[in-house]
Amino acid sequence: MSGAGDIAQRIAQQRPRVHILTGTVCNNNCIFCMEEDREGREVTNSATSDESVQWILGRHAQYEEVCFTSGEPTTNRRLPHWVRMAKTAGVRWISIMTNGRALSHEPYARGLMAAGLNRFYISIHGHTLKLHEGLTRTPGSFDQTVAGIDVIAKYRRLGINLHTSTVVTRRNLPHLADIYRFLRAHGVEQVVFNVMQANGRANTYFEQLFPTYTEIAAAAATFLAEAGQRERPVQAYFVDIPLCTTTRLPDHNRGYVEDYTHFEPPNPGHDIVADPDSRRGGASGELVQIRRSDLDDSARRKRPECRSCRHDAVCEGVWGNYLRHHGWHEFVPVPLEA
Repeated sequence: MSGAGDIAQRIAQQRPRVHILTGTVCNNNCIFCMEEDREGREVTNSATSDESVQWILGRHAQYEEVCFTSGEPTTNRRLPHWVRMAKTAGVRWISIMTNGRALSHEPYARGLMAAGLNRFYISIHGHTLKLHEGLTRTPGSFDQTVAGIDVIAKYRRLGINLHTSTVVTRRNLPHLADIYRFLRAHGVEQVVFNVMQANGRANTYFEQLFPTYTEIAAAAATFLAEAGQRERPVQAYFVDIPLCTTTRLPDHNRGYVEDYTHFEPPNPGHDIVADPDSRRGGASGELVQIRRSDLDDSARRKRPECRSCRHDAVCEGVWGNYLRHHGWHEFVPVPLEA
């Protein structure tokens, strides 16, 4: 998450990354998980093969990075082999989105890095066992994740990137500063606070979990002001929160959802793609390209007033489920001259 340029420039200039769907299962059981249809994920991700990975890697020059994700990638025994394939293909940034638990076994983590993995996004949702495991609903997950972070942090000196992802909920919102200090003390390079997307379990448990954007922005502003007295710039980023609600935040700390695409076998859910045949991929046309915009655009909303906002061109709108709970009153267009 680069801090160069203002937020609109950073969004406009971003290059997409390609996701390779790797984990058929997950050994955490997060209450806010977007992938509530675990059976469907297992069917889709089980179709990832050496051949499909090789085909995707043959097009890696189109993308900023290749990221192994979905479910928990470290549960897939083919992961080290696919990482090695990516390195052989010449991919510059080979990344993983993981809960980090398997990385606590240092020989395994070192094997992934030796194979070519050089950027880690590790999910951690609290600075204490009680807070984190209250959200992951998985005993033992906190100690293993922290140990995994500590292992990867040892190798930052070799050019390994270590970022974390913390999903913001009502439970951990009061602890932003504590979480940030904890993670930085453990060697994390960038601490990303991801605002929940109102789908999957985050929608099922919306009332219990989802703070308002106004609450998040206010807590973020307070945290960043205090942290900025000790560290400049603060290496924390708030992602997937409408820009009109974050005008009090330093521009450096205003993040965005990365643009990404992935390829998967055709399935009935592809009615979100207007012309699936135009998105065919794979050596035999057995895959369909799915872009993040395909998944998100149908679930996000804008209103006519948004056209007067200086961020309209880069703003993706507000989750429809969020609006059904809270309406539009939080979202005031930012004047063009602001």
